[in-house]
Amino acid sequence: MPPTTPYTISLSNLVASPSFMTKGLIWFLDRILGIAKMNKLYHLHNMEGLSKEAFIDKFIALFQLQITGIEALQEKIPKTGPVVIASNHPFGGIEGVILARVIGEVRPDLKILANKGLGILKELTDYFIFTNPLSEKDPQNAPSLRKCIKHVNNQGALLVFPAGRVSYYQPEKKAISEHSWNKIVGRLVEVDGCQFVPVFVNGTNSKWFYRLGRIYYRLRMLMLPRQILNKKGAQIDLNAGMPIKSRLIKGQNYQQKADICRLLSYTQDNKWHYDWPPNKVLTQQPLIAPVDSAVISAEIKALPKDQLLCEHGNYSVYFGYQSQMPKVVNEIARLRELVFRQHNEGSGEPLDTDRFDATYTHLCIVEHHSKIMGAYRMGRTDKLLAQNGLDGLYLHKMFSFEPDFVNRNTPCLEMGRSFLIPEFQGSFQGLLLLWRGICTFAYKFPQYRTLYGTVSISKLYSPKSVKLIEQLLIKEAHRKHVMPRDAFEFNLHREFVAHSKHQDSANSLLDNLPALLSTIEPDGKGIPILAKQYLKMGAKFHALGIDTSFNHTPGLLLSVHLPSSPDKQLKMYMGKDFKRYVDYQPN
Repeated sequence: MPPTTPYTISLSNLVASPSFMTKGLIWFLDRILGIAKMNKLYHLHNMEGLSKEAFIDKFIALFQLQITGIEALQEKIPKTGPVVIASNHPFGGIEGVILARVIGEVRPDLKILANKGLGILKELTDYFIFTNPLSEKDPQNAPSLRKCIKHVNNQGALLVFPAGRVSYYQPEKKAISEHSWNKIVGRLVEVDGCQFVPVFVNGTNSKWFYRLGRIYYRLRMLMLPRQILNKKGAQIDLNAGMPIKSRLIKGQNYQQKADICRLLSYTQDNKWHYDWPPNKVLTQQPLIAPVDSAVISAEIKALPKDQLLCEHGNYSVYFGYQSQMPKVVNEIARLRELVFRQHNEGSGEPLDTDRFDATYTHLCIVEHHSKIMGAYRMGRTDKLLAQNGLDGLYLHKMFSFEPDFVNRNTPCLEMGRSFLIPEFQGSFQGLLLLWRGICTFAYKFPQYRTLYGTVSISKLYSPKSVKLIEQLLIKEAHRKHVMPRDAFEFNLHREFVAHSKHQDSANSLLDNLPALLSTIEPDGKGIPILAKQYLKMGAKFHALGIDTSFNHTPGLLLSVHLPSSPDKQLKMYMGKDFKRYVDYQPN
């Protein structure tokens, strides 16, 4: 048999039946663009005929690439089922090769929608579904999209780089950034049962690459082979978000969904980072002993009958004061500390208490009149301000309230220090009883029209999540007349700032807050439960402050004008006569 002709990495592999003049041009371009040097390395290191996995392993070793985040990324790739993985494109090629190897170990069925220029590397062609990202009207693109949809529909894994081109310097952002993402990713995530995994690869090309790209954008494409050759010893950081059900990605059309997918990718940028300050509580003292149930029962039964707010099965909801039930308040303070420690918010003291326990109203859920199941602390602002001025309000320590803020103009209930004991957490019943208690109290004292207080956002949330919650829940119109004394000093990622300037982006981002949080949080948690409950009641969010006396815990200040809450919610919590409260007119 005649000897096999060695394979050559060349642009000629992309051209069918090139003419003599075309061959001459290709010979010239191969050398100018660095492709001929790639071919030399290819043969020098015996890479021809290797499996796609062995080819990439040798490529990584040859260029001594320092890759971080491999295991963390692999853990986030669903092992089975349809999944779309979308990444930014900082280098223009090398990241695709790396991600193919890393993700392919978890999903051997992986396919990659790639620039047809990668067809010059025959060892890798099994990975690819080729497209022409520089020409959306290329007739070959439509069959490529159909192949992608079919692959995902068949329970496959698909990696896409929706920008379709390498990241470049954008003067309006004064930064290197992605092109807008193609709507194809918005179409792909609509496949039934599909999960979505956002990926962000940190790294840059050479300064000359960006300078020449500003002269003429197509020069970026021509320079990519040389950018691969200059990556020897490069540090490449892989960052991935948690997989989410694609139904969480909200948008009115494919392009809007693609824009959200792009933001989900940038959310993973490890340069957008903040570390919570070290815990002030370095040691935790043992909790005080539980208060005897008989003592609790005696104090509860001694309360006036009109302080029973509601009953449900074995549970009763009461309100009272420390002077009336000192042992019950001690038990509430013990349980608060127990629960808050679970959320990295504890004081470290034997119980969670302060001077405000003596002046605030305590609402509590009691089982069989002898076991505390949960509680809320309520401040009646008209009485507290009359007694001690602003110093009588706990939240005055966290926020500077201007004269026009609601708590200085009308009687309000300042809400705080809520908890449910561990076995009652996550139950609909526990939250229902707290809200029935609050609303029944308001019905009983109808001069209180507005609730305000903070939702503590546990430091078990990532700082990124807290920043997004602050940015998306607080509308600019509601920031007036109140300022945090200790603000959360962590800037929003520039891509969110740019996106927020687009028309209607605020509502779109708020709709996608659960998706953003779920990709960040390792346990997939979304908006805090209490914040969701207040949203149902029509809450306005005003500011986010750091409670420095509560282990540096972020607190989201909100207010609810109860008469304006949805009738459905008021009827559930106040009963069928809720209209009497709504229609109440103070003297």
